[in-house]
Amino acid sequence: MYRTDSNYAPLNDGKHFQPDMDVREKLDFGLDETIPKYWLDGNPFRTRLMDAMQVTFPDGERYFITAVRAFRDQIEDPKQLEDVKAFTRQEAQHGIVHTKFNNLLKKQGMPIDEILSEHKEIIDKYLNEYSPEYNVALTAAFEHFTALMAEAFFSKKYVSEGFDHRMKTMFAWHAIEEMEHRSVAFDVMQKVAKVGYFMRVRAVIYGTYETMRIMFTNGDKLLKADGFSKWERRKMFIKNLPWMYGRKGVFSSFTKPLFAYLKPGFHPEKIPVVHNYPAWVEEYNKSGDPAKACDALLAAAH
Repeated sequence: MYRTDSNYAPLNDGKHFQPDMDVREKLDFGLDETIPKYWLDGNPFRTRLMDAMQVTFPDGERYFITAVRAFRDQIEDPKQLEDVKAFTRQEAQHGIVHTKFNNLLKKQGMPIDEILSEHKEIIDKYLNEYSPEYNVALTAAFEHFTALMAEAFFSKKYVSEGFDHRMKTMFAWHAIEEMEHRSVAFDVMQKVAKVGYFMRVRAVIYGTYETMRIMFTNGDKLLKADGFSKWERRKMFIKNLPWMYGRKGVFSSFTKPLFAYLKPGFHPEKIPVVHNYPAWVEEYNKSGDPAKACDALLAAAH
């Protein structure tokens, strides 16, 4: 929850807000069959890329929880232990909501079970072959990436203009909570697992590569299931390169904070939360409606 009390401590520059975690449960986003097949401005490539980004979230969230909880018995700080509990509950809610949307994609004929089976094999490999320390380092890296979603999609009005409002609302809620718990896995990695700089950097390089590889691979599978030929899919990719990596591109917009993770003294809280974060929280606390909170977030966007 956004703090307004006298005990609130601002970040280093004194201009930005450090959020507290708040667990928001049983939210209704109106995810049903009336959501358009191509819900992002009618664009198949952009829609399926976003679908592919979120399709692995439920299993991914469970992996994050497992990696962090592996060190729970070693945590001595009561505040850190509470943070881990709140992190676990937030991530569990994300898994529930994205599973519901995945079920809608199945009804469209998308190969969700095949994609999730392949992703489960990847996660099983992580857990069975990598050390607990490297798994929590990977989790901190993945969390850094997802915490930047708010900056990528919601700091500027034009980025999400073509979204179906229900999808926009879901992604805004998820992005807000990723920012709120952006330090939890990192602090467990650093303070409890005692992961050093080189393992942390190795994990973020590998984690960023894996995130992009899985997203583009699965996006291509979804478009193939839609009936687009290999040549049509390649043309879509090229046509949408400016949307992804242009001067105002979705992914290029957070390249700088993404690679800030490589700095030796990096900590997630050194990256300010998105400037319009308080607008989302204040509206949600008032109305309990994530759709109204999303509208408030975008009304305060640049």
